[in-house]
Amino acid sequence: MRWENLTAEPRHDRPADPALFGADAVTIRTVDTPEFAGITFHEIRARTILNRVPGASRMPFEWTVNPYRGCTHACVYCFARKTHGYLDLDTGIGFDTQIVVKVNAPELLRRQLASPRWQGEHVAMGTNVDCYQRAEGRYRLMPGILTALRDRANPFSILTKGTLILRDLDLLKQSAEVTDVGVSVSVGFTDTELWRTVEPGTPAPQRRLDVVRTLTEHGIGCGVLMAPVIPFLGDQPAQLRATVRAIAASGATSVTPLVLHLRPGAREWFMAWLGAHHPHLVRRYERLYADGAYAPKWYQRRITRQVHDLAEEYGIGPTRAEMPRRIRRPETTTEPAEAGPTQLTLL
Repeated sequence: MRWENLTAEPRHDRPADPALFGADAVTIRTVDTPEFAGITFHEIRARTILNRVPGASRMPFEWTVNPYRGCTHACVYCFARKTHGYLDLDTGIGFDTQIVVKVNAPELLRRQLASPRWQGEHVAMGTNVDCYQRAEGRYRLMPGILTALRDRANPFSILTKGTLILRDLDLLKQSAEVTDVGVSVSVGFTDTELWRTVEPGTPAPQRRLDVVRTLTEHGIGCGVLMAPVIPFLGDQPAQLRATVRAIAASGATSVTPLVLHLRPGAREWFMAWLGAHHPHLVRRYERLYADGAYAPKWYQRRITRQVHDLAEEYGIGPTRAEMPRRIRRPETTTEPAEAGPTQLTLL
């Protein structure tokens, strides 16, 4: 790794090494803090914050905002691990502990949204790394980002495992009155032992479902992305039933299952973890994922069918993800209108 441009204080006289942080970084400061033991923050000033999704992507949106790179959630399966390799950073423990922070994200987004070239397209957040990971408690970038989107009435959606989103509940409600807002919380399973080993830096699944309940109670309809469903560890009928039952009890507007996928970068880290914790499953995974990053279609269809059947049984619907809808106030009264369902879709 090339660290020659990292200094204790910002350097305005020379740009960051493009191979290390990419061409969008113009200054860097590296920070170690006692309250985040073992975590290093690399503060950069980015040149752009609106990122276009590649045309070949299966995502149903074209633009994303990612104020962070790397994630202290430390999910062993995280597909975004490979992106740390683009920065000459380690995709394993480095992804969990070397967090890149775009400290100028709010002001930069406000400027880009005001550009005559910007057409007000939907902006998705939390689709790479979680914008409400622990670092957000320190840097507080999301309030400025949400304010910029609200002020331009620009539609957006958020996917998160973080409970910190509730801090910004008022901004979400204000935004939903003027534009389309979608919120989804990721809860792939409710098994406590599995959670502690594969998602060690995240809030417990039940705490995430409490977020769903709180958002829904305040008029922000919230769906659940049931992801990932982990083969042989979280896919038993009783486990699926327990998870869908808990999702239903939270008041989620929908549940969308997504089977674990293992892209390069994430695959190596996950398989190393699997070998250490469940060595008897290594050969089964090698067979199941022999053709690439995704489990076979027959397996995906089986899980989807089981989850959809359970969702119908517990009265969750629709199970197919929806585009977000705006919360509108009636024009003839000052009483707030009921919120319509909102949902971020990743499928």
